[in-house]
Amino acid sequence: MHRCLCFVLFLLCSQAVMSQSLAELEKQLDSLLSKREKSEFMIGVGYGNNPAYGSKVVASNEDRPIVMKTFVTPTVGYYHKSGFYGTASAYYLFDAIGDPWFEWDFSAGYDYSKNRNFLTGISYTRYIFSDSSDVPATPINNELFAYFYYRKWWVQPGISLDFGWGSKEEKIGPATRNVSGNDWNIVAAVRHPFIFMDVIKADDAFLITPSFGLTMGTAHYYSNLKAFQYISRSPKLKWDDKQERPEIMRDALQLSSSNKTGFEVRALDFTLNVSYVIGKFTIAPSYTVFRPFQGTDKSLMGYFTARVGFSIK
Repeated sequence: MHRCLCFVLFLLCSQAVMSQSLAELEKQLDSLLSKREKSEFMIGVGYGNNPAYGSKVVASNEDRPIVMKTFVTPTVGYYHKSGFYGTASAYYLFDAIGDPWFEWDFSAGYDYSKNRNFLTGISYTRYIFSDSSDVPATPINNELFAYFYYRKWWVQPGISLDFGWGSKEEKIGPATRNVSGNDWNIVAAVRHPFIFMDVIKADDAFLITPSFGLTMGTAHYYSNLKAFQYISRSPKLKWDDKQERPEIMRDALQLSSSNKTGFEVRALDFTLNVSYVIGKFTIAPSYTVFRPFQGTDKSLMGYFTARVGFSIK
C-alpha cells in the first residue's frame, strides 16, 4: 500500500503554512501506519489565495490594504527514509504587477516521526525574491523552523519556533545602503487528526485535522516565515507631493527599518486540513480563518489552498 508515502510532499510546498503545517499532519499519519520505510522523490503543485501575497499599494495616509491574490506553486523534493529531506519550490502570482515568478525556495530538514508519543522536526529555508512590484522588499531571506507535537492525548498540543534573518541592498536614486534584520515567532497550537482508512477503495485514506493556533512574535519586515503569513509586514511609505526629492529618497530608504514592533500576540486562527491519498497521489485542500490582533484591520479573514502530489519510488 502506497497511501502514506506521498503525504510528506508539502512541508514547504506552500508558504501558506499557518500555525501548523499540513505536512506535519501528514507525517503523523505516516508514523501511525509505519509506512515510511523507503526513500522517494516527490513532485507536486499547490494552488490558492493568501493575504501574504498582497498588492504593493502605497498610500499617503492609509496602511497597506490586505489584498488576496491567487498563486500556484510547483515543487520537487526528495525524502530519505531516515527522515532527512530537501525541496525546491517556485511561486507564480496571478494578476501580478511585476515579475509573476516572484519567489524561489530551497529547503533542507529532518523530521522524526517514529515515536507514537510525539512528532518533531527542524528545517532551514533559503528564500530568493525577484524584483517584483507585488512583494515588498525585505531583508528576511533565511529561515530556521522547528516544531514539536505531543500525540499521546486526544487533543494534541504543539509548539513551533520560527526565526528569520538576512540582509538586502536598497538603492533609491544615488543613495544605497545595506539593510539587515530579523523576525521571530512562537506558535502554540492544539489539534486532533481524524483518520479514515479504505474509504472509497482498498488503498486510500482520509486525514481530517481541525486545529487552533495562537501566533506570537515580532513583525519588523515582510517575510514568508511559516509561523506567520497573514499580513504583509512591509510598512507604508510616507510622503506627499510637497516634499523634496532628497526627503523622498530618505524615507524610501527607511522602508525596511521603520514600523518595528516588539514581541506581541499577533493572530488567532482556525484551520481545517483535509488530505485524501489514493495510491501514489495526494489531494490536500486546506482552509484557514484568522483574526489579526495588530494593525488597523482586525476583522475576521480567511484563505484557501489546495495541493496535488505524486510520489516516485
